[in-house]
Amino acid sequence: MAPEPLNLGLLLLLPYRSMEARVFAALAAAGFDDFTPAQARVFQRIAPGGSRLTDLAEQAQITKQSAGFLVDQLAKAGYVERVPDPTDARARLVRIAPRGARAVPLAAAIVAEVEAEWTTHLGADRIARLREILTDLRDITDPYA
Repeated sequence: MAPEPLNLGLLLLLPYRSMEARVFAALAAAGFDDFTPAQARVFQRIAPGGSRLTDLAEQAQITKQSAGFLVDQLAKAGYVERVPDPTDARARLVRIAPRGARAVPLAAAIVAEVEAEWTTHLGADRIARLREILTDLRDITDPYA
């Protein structure tokens, strides 16, 4: 009897987790070893000019309290900073701090390396088609697209 095929959600998750593990290992080797995947999921949603905590919580699909806790941890480690929102004196933005900015290109390089490996494995045409299909799927799965 053949095993049941894996569902699409799991098939999407497995490569992501593999890439995530590679990124975390490279960051740790470079001295950025003091943050968690939960913190990274908030960090990667910070807009170039900064984001409000409520927006980060909504995009990460966690409570505002959880997002605040994770941002506090990231701030203590020097990855983010809270700054006044120039459009609303009562609000604050979470912005990537210099230490966080140093980690971003390192993570991006590992992502590019993994994508190159996947392209070698699957071929450029199949990777292009996969990217196209996943981009189309994003239309119905990512409310922030």
